[in-house]
Amino acid sequence: MAVTRNTKIGILLTFVIVVISTIFYFYQVFFESNFLVGKSESKWLYIPEKGNFASVKDSLEKNDIVHRMMPFAFVARLMGYQNSIKPGAYEISPDENNFSVIRRLRAGRQTPIKLTFNSFRTKRHLSEKISQKLNMSSEAILEKLNTPEFTAQYGLDTANIISLFVPDSYEVYWTISVDDLISKMGKAYSKLWNEDRLEKAKNLSLTPAQVMTIASIVQSETNKVDEMPRVAGVYLNRLSQNMPLQADPTVVFAVGDFSIKRVLSGHKAKDSPYNTYKYGGLPPGPIAIAIRPAIDAVLKPEKHDFLFFCAREDFSGYHNFTKDFETHLKNARIYQAALNKAGIY
Repeated sequence: MAVTRNTKIGILLTFVIVVISTIFYFYQVFFESNFLVGKSESKWLYIPEKGNFASVKDSLEKNDIVHRMMPFAFVARLMGYQNSIKPGAYEISPDENNFSVIRRLRAGRQTPIKLTFNSFRTKRHLSEKISQKLNMSSEAILEKLNTPEFTAQYGLDTANIISLFVPDSYEVYWTISVDDLISKMGKAYSKLWNEDRLEKAKNLSLTPAQVMTIASIVQSETNKVDEMPRVAGVYLNRLSQNMPLQADPTVVFAVGDFSIKRVLSGHKAKDSPYNTYKYGGLPPGPIAIAIRPAIDAVLKPEKHDFLFFCAREDFSGYHNFTKDFETHLKNARIYQAALNKAGIY
């Protein structure tokens, strides 16, 4: 029986509708929002070294990142992602679609993580903070920093290797290795110690490592950048006269209790090479990661005759400086009276 013209038109229309519906469906599953739908903030997806598709789906669901799992899994299968799992950290933005996310995951295009170093005091504290940001254990970092053969590659030892971590913000991938991370820090350290700074250190008869140690003490004494060159001048004056540094922050570091607000005679009795009341010269290494203003304050100190300084009684953060011990004792008594009045013991 011959197919009528109306039947042909009906078949054609049905075909067109099916094609359009199919295209619309595929457009939806590929390009409609399916991640953090309606949210205002992005989230991070972390895929470990031995992660698989099941663990990826589990992370997406547990962290409420994916809106509908079935379309995601369907597109992942079509794009061959299930067999191309790449470890890493990926920032997922609100209202992203399956195609854009899976394409990044499949290619392993991680989102760089901003790693910021400030004035960390110890290697352990530093290592713990790094391990919280990156896919590495604090113990693995400490093992490197405590290995003499490793630290020697950077012209430092296990006591002053913390100097390598120049305070700044760095972009790294979550999967970076410990060796590569420290190598990156080494490049930043080399850049910090340019010809100008090296020449200034040489003129002071100091090595870069010694400058970093003094700078760490200076910044621990004052957070006033404009006062740092004067404080640096005091310590350089003491070193030049073979006087003990007698820096309270080194005692706090030696004791290991950074909540101490007032250094007492009991603290000063601590037997440690970092206790500059008991041992002359510089401590074995920095008591914190030195910041640039403190480093430059040491390299360009204020020229003066001051040998002593004491915090001002107004708690402004500034200090009273003097070149004679009697005046210093007077200033110290005034400050101690202010501490007592404020109930700081």
